[in-house]
Amino acid sequence: MAIAKAERLMNLALCLLGTRRPLSKRELRESIEAYLEAGSDDSFNRMFERDKDDLRELGLVIETVESLDGEIGYLARRDSNRLPPITLDAEEAAALGLAAKVWQQARLAGAASGALQKLRAAGLPEDVDPYEAHSALEPRIPVHEAAFEPLMLACRDRRPVLFEYRKANAAQPEPRHVEPWALECWRGHWYLAGYDRDRGAERVFRLSRITGKVRSRGARFTAPVPDVVTVRETVASWAGETADRSALIRLRTGAGYPLRAKATGVRELGDGWDELEIPYGHGLDAWLVEFGPDVVVLEPAELRADVVDRLRAVAKG
Repeated sequence: MAIAKAERLMNLALCLLGTRRPLSKRELRESIEAYLEAGSDDSFNRMFERDKDDLRELGLVIETVESLDGEIGYLARRDSNRLPPITLDAEEAAALGLAAKVWQQARLAGAASGALQKLRAAGLPEDVDPYEAHSALEPRIPVHEAAFEPLMLACRDRRPVLFEYRKANAAQPEPRHVEPWALECWRGHWYLAGYDRDRGAERVFRLSRITGKVRSRGARFTAPVPDVVTVRETVASWAGETADRSALIRLRTGAGYPLRAKATGVRELGDGWDELEIPYGHGLDAWLVEFGPDVVVLEPAELRADVVDRLRAVAKG
């Protein structure tokens, strides 16, 4: 969310929560500097209605009251917007504390640290280590892609984005106009699910294939956001996780651990190569290309041809 908008929403929320009587649009406009600078009445009205909807979406209960002279006023009663007491048992507090410590990125580390302080106040004892029950493992979610942070914020704020994206079989990146829905990590890689405006359909993008900067768009979403976004299921289908066929490949010894982990059969060939039988489904060719010269497809012929075509396209770039 842009700083100017966040400040405007905060000021509006404070005005609505701090008043003892309903405030009219005119009074709110005179009280909030950003509204005074809005220009025409139409611009102010559109801005105010959007801000009011955004605050309600964030959970603020705003009442609309009509006075005796027919003027409409707005207020947010404190008793209607008071959160119930937070009570956590030791296991719940430890689990939330563990989750808060997962993130290692600098931008997220500050927020996680603040969350831990709130957890302490909500019932996590000072002498309880969130890792105590899981001391053998230190969970981390590494994020190396520069696109992660702007996409995370765009998902949160429901803002369309524009970025350059290079498909596995493409020599050059192409612009994508996307309404971002959700980010999810699968097998060490981050993926974005959203609505691709140019293609008019849902798409999933791997963040490591986004080149350049992610630019935000001011417009609103044009497509409804589904209640459940199945990022992992979509990516898994690309990699043949739900396949009912098998592919036979040669894999260089000591390489391609993810392929070895999903193999249904492995046979040593000697000379630094192994033969693997792996599930075969839509998108497996794109995944195999990522292993470059460490993989040779033996069969089926259709999969081998698809992998060769993708490698040739990359080589031409």
